[in-house]
This record gives sequence, structure tokens and C-alpha cells, in this order.
Amino acid sequence: MPLRVRLTLWYGTAMALFLAIFAVVLYTVMARSLKDQVDQSLEETATVAVRSLEQRGFLTLLDEEELLTQFPELARIDKFFQIFSPTGKITIRSPNIQRHDVPLSRTALEDAFTGKTTFESAKYPGEPPLRLVSVPILYRGSLVYIVQVGTSLESVEASLHRLLIMLLVTIPVALAVSLAGGWFLAGRALKPVDTITLAAQRIAAGDLTQRLTVPSSSDEIGRLAATFNDMIARLDASFRQIRQFSSDASHELRTPLTVMKGETELVLRRPRATEDYKMVLESNLEEIDRMSRIVEELLFLSRADLGEVKMERAPVRLEALVEDIQRQAGLLGQEHHVEVVLGTVQPATVLGDELRLRELLLNLVDNAVKYSKPGGKVEITLLREADEARLAIIDQGIGIAPAAQKLIFDRFYRTDEARAHTKKGTGLGLAICAWITEAHQGRIEVKSAIGEGSTFTVVLPLAPSAA
Repeated sequence: MPLRVRLTLWYGTAMALFLAIFAVVLYTVMARSLKDQVDQSLEETATVAVRSLEQRGFLTLLDEEELLTQFPELARIDKFFQIFSPTGKITIRSPNIQRHDVPLSRTALEDAFTGKTTFESAKYPGEPPLRLVSVPILYRGSLVYIVQVGTSLESVEASLHRLLIMLLVTIPVALAVSLAGGWFLAGRALKPVDTITLAAQRIAAGDLTQRLTVPSSSDEIGRLAATFNDMIARLDASFRQIRQFSSDASHELRTPLTVMKGETELVLRRPRATEDYKMVLESNLEEIDRMSRIVEELLFLSRADLGEVKMERAPVRLEALVEDIQRQAGLLGQEHHVEVVLGTVQPATVLGDELRLRELLLNLVDNAVKYSKPGGKVEITLLREADEARLAIIDQGIGIAPAAQKLIFDRFYRTDEARAHTKKGTGLGLAICAWITEAHQGRIEVKSAIGEGSTFTVVLPLAPSAA
């Protein structure tokens, strides 16, 4: 069933239930109100009659004409009265009740002896019901008379009947109008959803350039459209990254394979000396090592994306780690004629995996040495600021262009200057560094200028006990 139909049916069902409850409550309240008004009017009339009889001194009641002459309030057109003796016999009654005998009920008689006023209803076939009130008159604790005043409920029933007819006519009309309005409003509300559906169908066909028009209002549909656009943008970026990744991976693996194939074909064209074969095998081994490193780093990043890389959470003293890395990097710097020195090193302890943090720092220092100029210097510093540790690697190398600084953490990305400076490198080291930093709830900051060197700063939160 379409959502529009379901919304309309839900709305119509809720509206029908509400209208039914409203009609029942309205009818009940109106019936009760009208009957209360009748009871109040009867009680007021009976009270006037009782007061008049008390003022007269309970003299013997002669006949109807004398009573009506002395007490004209008992001769109302819409009401009738009867006066009963303590035995329940009629003493006097008004002329407008001559058609029926309305005897005093046993309940009213018993209540009269206790001084209680009784309200009752009486019904005769083919006629509207009657409403009665029986008021006892007590003198010195004894029952003297019982005044009963009654009236027909015909006007009340007529009013209730008109109300019922009105409800039976207006409620279906109101329900029909509500259903029509619900159908219209549901269509208007779901129109943006149809637009999103059409866009999704186009996207499913492969067109990731599609975007929805986001309304100016920040309602649910506006947020849905904005979220949909963000999702498509991320998908588009992911697909572009996958395509770029595939191209870069193919390029990085094809280069050593091409070198190996070319050297092997060249050496096999004719018999050569043993030294020539040894040289080719050494070159092939170097290329195989490079490809193995690429594959290992790719496997690590794939496992990291799947959440399969386990990270320890233990206190790590960064100052000790920095000093150890500086000693190891000193040997690496000698090969490139680059000096690796320590700057300001302050004690700092973080929670994390020491092996991964060591890998992070080694990658950054290795890059700094690799892209430094001969005779240059790489400086490692460790500072504490508030609740963070700032680990910086400063080199005097070739530098990074501003436009490339946002891309260097992408997999396989290498600037043209970096490729020209050294053929070694896979373009995956900085991607691994970024992942390790994020896994430790930290971040990497880069400041660089072409020809002036680069500064990579790793910012990590301090351990709670060290903060």
C-alpha cells in the first residue's frame, strides 16, 4: 500500500475516532446539562410551593381552585403539581395532569419520611417521559404533606434529537473533508520524497553527479535532502578515491615489474658473465622488496579499514620513545648525510599502542630524512600544552606545495617533486601515519613551504594521570 494512502488512512482513522469520541461526549454532556436544568427548575418550583404552604401555616387544603388562587406559582403551563398526604394519597393536583394518574412511588414515600427530596422519571407508552421531584413538608418532625412537581421531557428529547441529527450529518462531512485534506497534505509532504526517489534512481544508474535542491527551511525534508546530498558526495568521493587508488596501485606495482622484466629480458638475450646475472638478480630482489613492502602496507590499511587491527591502550612515555627513535634515525641520516637531532623534549605520557606509535614516528622521521637535502638537519621536539602532547618533526628538505598538503595523506599520493627527489617510497607511509594518529584520538598538522622544509606535528591527548 502506498505511503500516501497509509498516511491518509491513519489520519482518517484518528480523525474518525476523535469525532466519535467528541460526539459521544458532546451528546452526553448536553443530555446531562438539559436534565440538570429541568431538575433545577422543578426544584425551584417545588421550593416556592413549600415555602408558600409553610407561610400559610399548613391549613387544611380545600380544593384546587383555592390553592391555585392563593399560590399562582403552582399553575405554570409547562409543569404540573400534586400534593400527597403522609399515606401517599393525592390531596390536590393541578388540572393539567387529568389524563394520567401519577402515583407517588414507594421510594419517594420512604424518602419523604426521612426528609429527603427525590427525583424520578416516569414513562407512559406513546408519550415523552416525565421528570418528577417529590419534596416532603415536615412540621415538628412529622411528615405533613408531600409536594410533587413534574414536567414533560419532550423539549429535552427534541433538543437531543436535533443534536443527534446534526452530529450524524456533520461528522461524515467533516470526516470526508478531513480525508480529502489529509490526502492533499500527504501528497504535498511526500512530494520531496518522490524527488529524492527519482534522484536515487538516477544515481543507481551510475550518475553520482546528481544532487537534490535543499529547501531553505530546516525541516525534516530539508535535513533529509542535505543528508542525502552529503551521502552522495561521500560516495562520489569514495568511488573517485577507489578509482584513483586502483590506478595508483597499478602504477606503483607496474613500475618494478617493468624494471624486472626489462632487465631480465636484456640479460637473457645472450650469454653473459656471472657478475651480470648477479647484478640483475640483486636489482630484481630490490624491486621485489619494494613490491612486498607495498603489499604489506596495503594489507595493513585494508585490515585497518575493516577494524581488524588490534590497538593496545597502555601508558607510553613519549620522551623515551623519542630518544630511542633519534638514536635509530641517526644511522639512517648518516646514509643520506642528514643529521637527526633532538630539540626541546618534555616528559609526556599518552595512552596507546607503543609499537604503532613507534611506527608512526619512524615513518615521519624516515620521510624527513629521505626528502632532506644532503647536509641538512632533522629536529625532533616534544612539548606539553594543556592536556596535549605535541610531537614535531622539522626538516630542511624540499618542502610541500600548499595545494598538495591536503592530499599527501591519501594513499599512493606523491608530489612530482618527491618522485623526482627519490624513487624510493610507496606513497602509503603518511596514510598509515594518519590512521595511527586517528586511532589514538589525535591529529597531524602540516606546515611547509617549497624549498624551505616541512614541519609535521602529531598532537595526542595526554593520559588522564599525566594531564
